[in-house]
Amino acid sequence: MNLELSIDNPLFILSVLLAAGGICGDLARRLHLPSVTGQIVAGILLGPAVLGVFQHDAAHHLTPIVHFALGLIAVDIGTHLHLRRLRNHFRRLGFLLMLEATVTPLLVYLALVLGARTDWTIGVLFGTLAIATAPATVLAIVKETRSRGVYVRTLVAAVALNNIACITLFELAFVAVRLTFDPEGQTDGLQLVLRPMLQLGSAVLLGGAVGGGLILASRHMHRTEQLTTVSIIALFLTTGLAGALGISSLLSCLVLGVTMVNLAPEKEEIGHRVFTSFEPAVLTVFFTLAGLDLDFTYLAQGWFLVALFVGARVAGKLTAGFLAMRMAGATTRVRRYLGWGLIPQAGVAVGLLLRVREDPLLGPISQMVLAVGVTAVAVNEVIGPLTTRLGLQRAGDMGKDRARLIDFIHEENISTEFRVSSMQDAIARLVDLLVSSHGLSDDREQLLADALEHEAHMSSCIGRGLALPRLTLPAGREFAGVMAVCRRGMEIETPDGEPLRCLVLVAAPEDQNDREKEVLSALARSIADDWSLQVQLYQAKSPAHVYEILHAEEFEDFNYFLGSEPAAPAP
Repeated sequence: MNLELSIDNPLFILSVLLAAGGICGDLARRLHLPSVTGQIVAGILLGPAVLGVFQHDAAHHLTPIVHFALGLIAVDIGTHLHLRRLRNHFRRLGFLLMLEATVTPLLVYLALVLGARTDWTIGVLFGTLAIATAPATVLAIVKETRSRGVYVRTLVAAVALNNIACITLFELAFVAVRLTFDPEGQTDGLQLVLRPMLQLGSAVLLGGAVGGGLILASRHMHRTEQLTTVSIIALFLTTGLAGALGISSLLSCLVLGVTMVNLAPEKEEIGHRVFTSFEPAVLTVFFTLAGLDLDFTYLAQGWFLVALFVGARVAGKLTAGFLAMRMAGATTRVRRYLGWGLIPQAGVAVGLLLRVREDPLLGPISQMVLAVGVTAVAVNEVIGPLTTRLGLQRAGDMGKDRARLIDFIHEENISTEFRVSSMQDAIARLVDLLVSSHGLSDDREQLLADALEHEAHMSSCIGRGLALPRLTLPAGREFAGVMAVCRRGMEIETPDGEPLRCLVLVAAPEDQNDREKEVLSALARSIADDWSLQVQLYQAKSPAHVYEILHAEEFEDFNYFLGSEPAAPAP
């Protein structure tokens, strides 16, 4: 069946894709599937594989939209690499990056070279290609399901890092393969080392320079339209210069996001956030185009290679995710389900495949690599949204992106390595954690003096191992706080004689007295009186375990969602 429209008007193509993607995405949600899946299906239906309304060349008319969408996605991913907020994630991310860059490509390489008896050049190209996870798919599903938690933070940061690793290692593999196919020896071994480093270094310089310029340009701007304009300029400039200079635009935009969130974390009104109102429409077109561009014509002849690649890659992702989280001592849910969120694959992988096709030296293998690679990416992009949604659901992060009573305490605000000998020492260490983890610019000595003054006025020890010291912030500031848990108990004298095991320092703005009372009351009532919560909290092995306990469904009666009535305490 072929209903091809011989129209090369980009606006018409855009309108049809947007409408079809929107309708199919909504239908997918009604069927409890990710909307991304529906949008990809819409593209497949409109493409030459089914109805033939548009041919593959229709996507070329919307190339600027695709580049804009990829840049927007990369900036968004980059803003999730906030080093201060991820400091408790470094161990998890380090192990995951190491295993993602070794286990996954090794399994894919062995499957293709030993299982299908392909040449080593194909095995090494597909092995490094397998590392990448589609950032657009992951972010879209996280936002659609309103997910938040340790699992989400680990997953999104991991996606950013594995894309960096994929691009760098693929460049290394690409140069090694070119050495094999170069009959005149024009490709030398020095390029094997220099080219990947040059690609990464150039992206860091470009993204960092544009990000720094954006921060400086926005310093004296306050109106929304001004901030929107400079943000669009920064995104277009990064993408355009990267393309002109032969640098990875995705890597450059990712560095742009990292630069903004680490150098100016308070300026959330610049960067990808200014596009919030029309970001869903841009992503709808992007995913529908991805479906339109999928070509299944080579599946019949290369299905065995596709099956091996997809199977080995999924096995690698699941194995790397589980082993890395186990080595890092992550919570059970994160350990079991992180790998499921790493399955989607598009964007970066397709771009790298096109590099193989465009290199004349790789002519003997380019068509086969492209055909098998694009088909495998299509399969991963169809099953990936389903596995990511499953991972979010099983990890317990789905639906948690709503304001809760103690939302001001995140994993980076929690310490489980806390040993002190006096309440004064405990408060001093808590103030240090507060200043560093929340990035407060206040005078540390003044904050400490305020906290000690409150303590001298009235002891913060509630009993049963809990203390709730407090200090006051200027009006208009955000609510803040930190938490310390000690499994063995601290050698501090308490009114009831029980060892002190948990301290929560609450830093409340002076204009939020009602919320401060609500928070202190909920913490005192629940942690001090709920034996089940005490047992779990006082035995927590890491900040991630503490955070997961505080946000568990069984304890929503005290850490309830704001705007909803807290559950009545049991009689």
